[in-house]
Amino acid sequence: MIGIGDMTAPIAYSSSSALLLSSFQFISKTKTVLPQFHQSFSSTQKTHFLSHLSTTSSRFSLQNGRNFGTHFPSKVYASSSVGNSEYAEEPATSVKFLKSAYLPGCSSSLSLLGTGYREKVFAIIGVKVYAAGLYVNPSLLNELSPWKGKSKPEVEQDLALFQSIYQSPLEKSLQIALVRDVDGKTFWDALDEAVSPRVKAPTDVDKLALSTFRNIFQALSLKKGTLILLTWLEPSQMLVSVSLNGIPTKVDATIESLNVTKALFDVFLGESPVSPTLKSSVANGLAITLKK
Repeated sequence: MIGIGDMTAPIAYSSSSALLLSSFQFISKTKTVLPQFHQSFSSTQKTHFLSHLSTTSSRFSLQNGRNFGTHFPSKVYASSSVGNSEYAEEPATSVKFLKSAYLPGCSSSLSLLGTGYREKVFAIIGVKVYAAGLYVNPSLLNELSPWKGKSKPEVEQDLALFQSIYQSPLEKSLQIALVRDVDGKTFWDALDEAVSPRVKAPTDVDKLALSTFRNIFQALSLKKGTLILLTWLEPSQMLVSVSLNGIPTKVDATIESLNVTKALFDVFLGESPVSPTLKSSVANGLAITLKK
């Protein structure tokens, strides 16, 4: 499930030979302009980059001066998404998730395990609010050998497995992609409704963490397409990143409370998750991976 992110700049050519020439020129320029970036990519990744450019014209973004990720607008990319191995599509919302991504605060690229969606019921009508994808540090999967060979239903019902993922000191991140406009207060209120009951007898540390979390969203107008990252660096530390346009490139807040970070993980992957489709998809991804 691990892919290699593309590295590019905005390019649009009608001639494939001109495109390849420009690509070589771009790589050569990075030796001078961005030497650290150029050295961080292997020859295989550069070859992959050139091959990708020769078959499609895309819009690309530079992240933090060293890691490049690719963002394709839905309208442009929808027709070719099935044939591209870089993305996985959440079927109910048609939201596309990179199979491998560099996320703010993480030490390495994280790999997508599964996707799902969150639905709220209004006047007996279910309305999809966002799609979500769970990413993990690939090395984390090595810690799950006791569950090797388990079926998807066995994985999904085993709370100890998900607790093991949460307790690992390796990074995992939940990417939330809004599929409709939501004001920040409404988003937080819905999340807090699920989180607060899971934080029993909150301490001052817990209250501060919840207040920090709430303040991120209170004044925001979250438009369709907004991406939110909840990234657990370790059990007691979680990063929150929000971007109205593409994958976030910075950390907006750090939540340091074991009770709060655990509650948030439980909201999505615990016994009664707010997105059963996400947990089911993650369980399927784990079962497939642990068979290897």
